[in-house]
Amino acid sequence: MIEIKHLTKRFDSHCAVDDLCLQVQPGEIFGILGPNGSGKTTTLKCVAGLVFPTAGQVLLDGLDTWENGIAARRRCFHLPQRIAFPEMLTAREILEFYCRLRKLPVERAAQVLANSRFNGFGEKPVKEFSGGMVQRLGIALLALVDVPVLLLDEPTTGLDPEASARLRELLMAKRAEGKTVLLTSHILSEIEELADRVAILVQGRLVKVESVRSLRRHLMAASRIQVSLVTPGPEFAAVARRAGASAAELVGSRLQITSRAEDRLVILQALEAAGAQIERFSTEEPSLEETYLRYVYENGAPTHLADDRMPVRDTSTRVH
Repeated sequence: MIEIKHLTKRFDSHCAVDDLCLQVQPGEIFGILGPNGSGKTTTLKCVAGLVFPTAGQVLLDGLDTWENGIAARRRCFHLPQRIAFPEMLTAREILEFYCRLRKLPVERAAQVLANSRFNGFGEKPVKEFSGGMVQRLGIALLALVDVPVLLLDEPTTGLDPEASARLRELLMAKRAEGKTVLLTSHILSEIEELADRVAILVQGRLVKVESVRSLRRHLMAASRIQVSLVTPGPEFAAVARRAGASAAELVGSRLQITSRAEDRLVILQALEAAGAQIERFSTEEPSLEETYLRYVYENGAPTHLADDRMPVRDTSTRVH
């Protein structure tokens, strides 16, 4: 349904997308992941026919998005990361306008409005909307249209948990109808719940295409434990490795362990059985950005990206 062939996009001397090749199948939810500035939004805009590629080709249902731009764009709906609507129009008026634009029955606007839970905001002008309500209106447009390809750039930005859950339900329903969904996100849990496959981009280049199941296995192997020992000893690092840790190193009085999340308890029990007195331990989950960087290093990305890390999430527990 979506074919990206050797797509390159340059802005002056900056290469935002570099020789990207991807295929997204009908009825598939495909996620694009990557650090900030990796080319996700530019890729989506090229697919939507909003940005002209420097080189390469994008096909929607076999139609070139530039040579057959109008026909190709009729087959897709693009929801940008930052949405702007005329501030004096109400949500109902905007939905009715899109019904006329898409040659849909105007009655669909009222139905979508009722299902979107606007809580009385349907008749209020957009200028009175919060950022989250504007995003809800964009999701309502997504529910309104009936096209084979949906392009969503960071679709949960500004949404509360309830609206995010409803968006996930909507996208799952669209997939069941055979629609093709291409989305970008920084929220790993969102991609894990929705996508069948993901592409990881770094500095505009495709690093890897993975199934979500394979990506999850990789992420789970990157969990870390920091164990403070009353009487530290180098032998405990070997105990941790034998118990399933992929790496273990004693730094001062702390044992730093890398393992799968499901192996943590077994490793801690093995340490205690070997005589380790655990004063305190904490778990660290790699951030999405850090996970990208670790993953792409393994695939030959430049090491100067190492400074572009976000903090890890630290959950500490003291043993009494």
